[in-house]
Amino acid sequence: MKNKILEIKHKKKLYALIIKKKRRFINKGVDFVTKESDLIQLGFLNHKKNHKIKSHIHLKKPRIINYCTEVLLIEKGKVKITFYDSKNQNIKKDQILKKGDIIILFQGGHGFKILEKTQIIEIKQGPYVENKDKKIIEN
Repeated sequence: MKNKILEIKHKKKLYALIIKKKRRFINKGVDFVTKESDLIQLGFLNHKKNHKIKSHIHLKKPRIINYCTEVLLIEKGKVKITFYDSKNQNIKKDQILKKGDIIILFQGGHGFKILEKTQIIEIKQGPYVENKDKKIIEN
């Protein structure tokens, strides 16, 4: 599993994608691990010295975003993630992430137990309003 991408699925729905540290930057060039249809894409760009990426601008285009997708990069430590369905039920697919692992959370709920001193970089879609865009799962 160290070189793989792990899909967390429940009832045929993709809840999360885990990219293990050793899976990062294994291919040359542009290597996206998500689908074009995903609410957020994640890719690795692995180029040689003096490679040029053409200057570009992203076009303004309306998009329908029905969930706040998050990307977490584990910079240090170890964390256990528990996943929940839309009815707040634990789907019993807990995972442990370590330094260098990345997870994309596409849907459902999630909780974290920090297993050792941990540093995480979180990237999510905005705008995001703390009191209006999140519901606490009582467990």
